[in-house]
Amino acid sequence: MPRVSRQQKERNRERIVAAAGQGFRAHGIDGVGIDEVMKTAGMTHGGFYNHFASKDDLALEVLNQGFTASLGHVDALIGAHPRSGRAALNAIIDSYLSTHHRDHPEDGCASSALAADAGRHGVSAQEEYRRGLQGYLAAITDLLQASAKQGNVKLDARRAREQAIALFSQMVGAQLIARAIAKADPELSDEVLASNSKDLKRR
Repeated sequence: MPRVSRQQKERNRERIVAAAGQGFRAHGIDGVGIDEVMKTAGMTHGGFYNHFASKDDLALEVLNQGFTASLGHVDALIGAHPRSGRAALNAIIDSYLSTHHRDHPEDGCASSALAADAGRHGVSAQEEYRRGLQGYLAAITDLLQASAKQGNVKLDARRAREQAIALFSQMVGAQLIARAIAKADPELSDEVLASNSKDLKRR
């Protein structure tokens, strides 16, 4: 049997993580088995253990990469509004509380899609979630302080972080509620997103 090159092994691992990332965000970590992940990745079940010791190890990688991608998106939105902290923050709110994000959790941020899973899957999963959460909080805190400075308003670092925690918690909660009723009551789901977006952007 021909030996798999290091580059091919890395590509195979990336395919597994991508397949698991979409599946876990859409259905939860416990809602998708290794067989399904590997089938989606176009590989056999036995090949899984060439890359990961367990499904829990894979879940940690999904959380890590999911937040890395999401924070990269946040950086891009900030970079698109270099002169206004408020405009950058509003862009983040609009993106996070969009109906597209609601309707496509498989492609969205792990912060809302995997919040409950991280809480149920032990300290290591919570540590990965915490890392991503701290990234969001740091970015939002900086934007709140930049916005305050641009508006000649005094806002110290402690108060800015408090506001960032409250703001991001509201964003995640709104998205969770909107998804919980999206099919049963689409209009109310839209209203949840729109009302929270309006409230957050006028603070």
